Amino acid sequence: MILKDKVALVTGAAQGIGKAIALKLANNGAEMIISDVNLDKAQETAKDIEKLGRRAVALKANVASLHEAETMMGEAVNKLGAIHILVNNAGITRDALILRMKEEDWDAVIGVNLKGVFNCTKAAVKHMSKQRYGRIINIASIVGEMGNAGQANYAASKAGVIGLTKTVAREFASRNITCNAIAPGFIETAMTQALSENVREELAKQIPLGRLGMPEDVAEGVLFLVSDAGNYITGQVLNVNGGMYM
Repeated sequence: MILKDKVALVTGAAQGIGKAIALKLANNGAEMIISDVNLDKAQETAKDIEKLGRRAVALKANVASLHEAETMMGEAVNKLGAIHILVNNAGITRDALILRMKEEDWDAVIGVNLKGVFNCTKAAVKHMSKQRYGRIINIASIVGEMGNAGQANYAASKAGVIGLTKTVAREFASRNITCNAIAPGFIETAMTQALSENVREELAKQIPLGRLGMPEDVAEGVLFLVSDAGNYITGQVLNVNGGMYM
């Protein structure tokens, strides 16, 4: 169990990529904090983890609120004793071309996807600094590196996450806290499953490996970076995209 005695918190962990990450970390020995705005689904994920023989606590939090992020982190430490690993996965989309994008849709996406990473990181490093150990993984996106029409808010938020990742890595390296980002490509989630079969086929043609990724592909990248194998890696972006962007 490579994560034995570690406590991990994953935001947006009730479903999709976040749930896959939480299950992967739990399968490798971590005790889990499952954070999501949907408490019912978060509790379902927690129950799945408890079946693996791990402790799991579900917490409801809107990461766009610093107060809620700090409260969540405090509860996590109170319930499981520490916070060693933070995975900032929570994210939303509000797609539209720039000329049609509403200001509130821009603000909402930046608030969750970028400010949420800042809020949770700020709350977590207070605890990580004291224990002189921490592993932070931020889930960015391929569109934060290459852009995507109709996703100005989402692409900007994920590009911001990459810049924030590198800054956190520099600021906290002396405390033995590493911070890296993973930039998934197109992954099999509820979002991509809603696309038509023709669109999915066209997407697959743009990917050298010829298929969309699975949530578990992203989870494997997270596990690598938070394990001892990733101890000397910080400030990096790991692309999990099947070769779509190189």
